[in-house]
Amino acid sequence: MTTEQQSYTDAAMDSRLNSAKKMLHEGQLNGAISALELLVDEYPEHANSLYFLAVCQRKSGDGDAALTTLNKLKASHPRYARAYQEAGHNYRTSNQTAAAQIAFEQAVELNPALLASWKALALCYDSARNAEKGNEARQHVAWLSSLPPQLLTVTSLIQDNKLFRAETLCRNFLQNHPHHIEAMRLLAELGSKLQILDDAEFLLESCVEFSPDYQRARLDYVQVLHKRQKFSKALEQAEKLQAQDPNNLSFEIILATENQAVGNFDKALSIYDRVLRRKPNLHSVHTARAHALKTIGRTQDAIKSYRTAYCYKPDYGDAFWSLANLKTYHFPDQEVAQMRDYEAAASTTRTDRTHLCFALGKALEDREEFAESFAYYDRGNLLKKQESGYRAERIEAALDAQKQNFDAAFFREKSDVGCPSKEPLFIVGLPRAGSTLVEQILASHSQIDGTMELANIIGLAHRLNGRRLLQQDPRYPKIMLELSDQRFRKFGERYIEDTRFHRHGGDYFIDKMPNNFRHIALIQLILPNAKIIDARRQPLACCFSGFKQLFAEGQQFTYGLEEIGRYYKAYVEIMDHWDAELPGKILRVQYEDVVADLKAQVHRILEFCQLPFEQQCIDFHTTERAIRTPSSEQVRQPIYESGLDQWRHYEPYLKPLKEALGLAL
Repeated sequence: MTTEQQSYTDAAMDSRLNSAKKMLHEGQLNGAISALELLVDEYPEHANSLYFLAVCQRKSGDGDAALTTLNKLKASHPRYARAYQEAGHNYRTSNQTAAAQIAFEQAVELNPALLASWKALALCYDSARNAEKGNEARQHVAWLSSLPPQLLTVTSLIQDNKLFRAETLCRNFLQNHPHHIEAMRLLAELGSKLQILDDAEFLLESCVEFSPDYQRARLDYVQVLHKRQKFSKALEQAEKLQAQDPNNLSFEIILATENQAVGNFDKALSIYDRVLRRKPNLHSVHTARAHALKTIGRTQDAIKSYRTAYCYKPDYGDAFWSLANLKTYHFPDQEVAQMRDYEAAASTTRTDRTHLCFALGKALEDREEFAESFAYYDRGNLLKKQESGYRAERIEAALDAQKQNFDAAFFREKSDVGCPSKEPLFIVGLPRAGSTLVEQILASHSQIDGTMELANIIGLAHRLNGRRLLQQDPRYPKIMLELSDQRFRKFGERYIEDTRFHRHGGDYFIDKMPNNFRHIALIQLILPNAKIIDARRQPLACCFSGFKQLFAEGQQFTYGLEEIGRYYKAYVEIMDHWDAELPGKILRVQYEDVVADLKAQVHRILEFCQLPFEQQCIDFHTTERAIRTPSSEQVRQPIYESGLDQWRHYEPYLKPLKEALGLAL
């Protein structure tokens, strides 16, 4: 179907849906139901048709039919928040109070701007004599009710991820109400979601200048600064936020988070403990505390804190997954049984169920129950895949554009552009390919600062791409053909300056963002003297390890065997391109070679970086530093071979992965 044909079909569908909605508003329920049933017959997964059909069925008194329709809607669109809200209305009509409360809670978890759900929850909590949650719900009701109708719509659209429509409405509102603080905050939130973080930062900085006491804006300002990895500045704002309301536990928690981000782990832990003395049942704070303990190597203390978290919330998937994510933890029978029960429970939220699936996959893998382990991994990945919206074609097209536009001749013409600094050492590749091991080896050298997965290069790529609709052709990477040489030098200088606060006096520093392999051309143009190391692992081992991993954010390509296989194949092809067009620029380090002969590979890596050999690079596991990746516990141990062929236990289930890898296998 051509774009023109698709537009015509969409317009016709919208016209029929609007006609049915008009009948609904006029009370012509039978006519509306007939029209919507025809639409659903033709387009069985059309979300709005299913939703309004369920509304009509409820209003006509057929609650069972409405719930059946809503189940179809939730199956095909699991993040459609109003489906859960409508289910709540149905349950409340039939006096199923507990089920109604769960449905409304699921609705506001997906879209906190649903005013009707918060109103219903306030009544549910009052009936259950839960004063604390009742007050919280009424605060949401008061806040949402105070917004101008246009901004309430913008807020809801943002939560439904309809970002460009939300941005249009928000900008139109600001044209008529310049400097409206909440509208500016919402526009900044849109910028943050679209990864235009410098715009978001500027807007929020303006908000707190115009209205220093507007805590919502300052809170968002802290979060955007954190996303930009400007941790010292984020801490400064968190301190101001906490000073405005010293008794606010949420602000205390944010202060602890930002202290943790700058490496003040003792202070962060002290604040977490202070919060928990006031309110011991905050399960998420126990988990945050455990993350801090894990990062600094206090593993046993972290385990105790994770376990305390799930004691307060028995279905708390994040606590169980965090235990699994230590990679060295083995679940006892009681915990496995608890995870099974709650993963199967209807009351468990989608987020908790996803975490529990990945945790059960790891627990059963350790018990060598591989068939059931794979079933849980597969279920968890399906839950993530349904909500991710990942499209492999966009990544492949962007990499193809680099191959078509950036070759040896182009770089010869640009040989004297960019910032001449030799300080950055980039480690690229796929997650779970051994990049943390290479980082730990290099960070053990006296002249090298280990940092973290820095977002600066990806952030620059987003800025160059600008605001684009999904159906629009991206500006990046082709826009690099149009930029002046001076721009590239300024970009490189800004990268060096913006990453300086991560460093501790070394002559060199590591940027370990794996997905920077998608931006080799940009790195070469802005930092031509930077070293790049490609950490690679046997394809099936690497891809399946990624499939087993539930990432905190990003890496949507890992939530399907075909998707991760295609991604690995595209990665190999673009790296082959750079080997041909930028010979000698990139050092490939094979994980299996490091395991087989650590000393030889350490010498090879240091020679590439033009650094003298140091024994502590061999003894990397004794280096004390904060490690913020899933491999943190593994790289605190000597090299071991047991994990090399772990994927073979799952080989019967990996046919889609093998087919997707093709020649890359």
